[in-house]
Amino acid sequence: MEFAVFAERADEIESTSADLDIVSLVRDLFRVSAEDLDTVARFVQGRVVPAHESTTLDIGPSLCYEAIARAAGHNVSADDVESRVAAVGDVGDVAAEYDFGGQQGLGAFGDGGGSADLTVGEVESELRDLAAAAGSGSQDRKLDLLFGLFNRCEPAEARYLARIVLSEMRIGVGEGTVRDAITEAFDVPLRAVERALQVTNDYGLVATVARDDGESGLDDLRLEVGRPVQAMLAQAGTVTDAVDSWESVAVETKYDGARVQVHYDGDAVSLYSRNMEDVTDPLPEIVAFVEESLAVPAILDGEVVAVDDAGDPLPFQEVLRRFRRKHDVAKTKEEVEVQLWAFDCLHADGEDLLDTPLEDRHDRLTEILDSGVSALAVTDDADEVAEVEAEALDAGHEGIMLKDPDSTYSPGRRGKEWLKRKPDVETLDCVVTGAEWGEGRRAEFLGTFELSVGAGPDSFETIGKVATGITDEQLADLTDLLEPHVLAEDGKDVTIDPAVVFEVGYEEIQTSPTYSSGYALRFPRYLDVRDDKDPESADTLERVERLADGE
Repeated sequence: MEFAVFAERADEIESTSADLDIVSLVRDLFRVSAEDLDTVARFVQGRVVPAHESTTLDIGPSLCYEAIARAAGHNVSADDVESRVAAVGDVGDVAAEYDFGGQQGLGAFGDGGGSADLTVGEVESELRDLAAAAGSGSQDRKLDLLFGLFNRCEPAEARYLARIVLSEMRIGVGEGTVRDAITEAFDVPLRAVERALQVTNDYGLVATVARDDGESGLDDLRLEVGRPVQAMLAQAGTVTDAVDSWESVAVETKYDGARVQVHYDGDAVSLYSRNMEDVTDPLPEIVAFVEESLAVPAILDGEVVAVDDAGDPLPFQEVLRRFRRKHDVAKTKEEVEVQLWAFDCLHADGEDLLDTPLEDRHDRLTEILDSGVSALAVTDDADEVAEVEAEALDAGHEGIMLKDPDSTYSPGRRGKEWLKRKPDVETLDCVVTGAEWGEGRRAEFLGTFELSVGAGPDSFETIGKVATGITDEQLADLTDLLEPHVLAEDGKDVTIDPAVVFEVGYEEIQTSPTYSSGYALRFPRYLDVRDDKDPESADTLERVERLADGE
């Protein structure tokens, strides 16, 4: 396909506002793309290579402006181009203003002059050569190649070349548009296209297979070790949402780390970030761990967490130091230790597992990986969910993830099957009227606290207990704070004189016969001590009743 034809179609698409009309125009473009279909399917999105490839053009605005200026003539400078872009707001429109084609130079093609013979294939080939340029003199090489392309462009071609180079296509074509256009252009089911895109993450490949092999060809596409796919995502939700939506809830730790997709082909390991960038080199100890621990080819989903000398998790910023490091990896490795926690298995020993229920995928994960597997607890007991969360927080992690045990793995999808527990947004100021001594290493601390609200002068009614959101250090401080107010002890149970006020977060208030107030806080979470409040200033049963009624 001539690049001028592509540019003409792109102009038509850009001037169309209705989504359905845009899909129709892209569909028609695909039908006439012939051998360039895979490239056209990417170019309309402003992509040069498939999303799963780590190849980048490494072209910034300054170099692009310089190439445009050289192709435009001796009276135009890169500063002139930059000024015009600032005034016009679009590099493509600025590139289309110039009369290219008369400049000679190292990167000029043929005898110079604009040529209608520039093809989509040639543009892609030159841009890939440009991306491959590396080492000494690479920037000059990139400039020459880009100048050569602009030197062959008519105005409309220059508009879209500039936009593709800087990933600023802006013609209203997104991934959904391309998906629907493939479906219409080659009369294949939307389901088959969506599925093929999930396992390949390659719109050009899917478009070509849909055209050449139809639905059966799309169904034959599979995950490929070494070709990353988009990660399944979670949306914010509550324990109440999870318990009410599913018969049981799969609960696992939410780590304060960086998402990684692990690919092992039986010999070599590749690691990819959430954005599918290759992060293998900065994480040599994770590579070594996978090589030692995985017995079969696999694709795993997991989290890389920075840890201190005791193995306790460090903040997310420490992980970034490793991911961003391209040089002195060995030195940074000594400064920041990382470990992998794998929590899902997409592929194992030649078998794709995307359609396998979560609980079964996790079982498969534990079969093929002998360590570093994140624990998964499946329960229908809300109190057990709270216990898992308390353990995760106590270990220094962010909290918990809530997942449907029967959920499949949908790359790139942010659905209701995975929930990251929302921070508490509602709070009450409650009086501590009792407690329980802890167990194990916490045996010397008061660990579970009875909460009450005011019900009249010097009268308090219980509304729940809280043990979540409290670190060992905080427990020691709270024990010191409350021990002077202990009135009586009966085994592990302690009665406390109302004197200390806690700020407590919760998900909702529900009626309950368990506590004397007639209400219970669902999933209460300790936030802080209200040193500025005495028990008489704490929240009252009257306010609780109003909150429960939605007032």
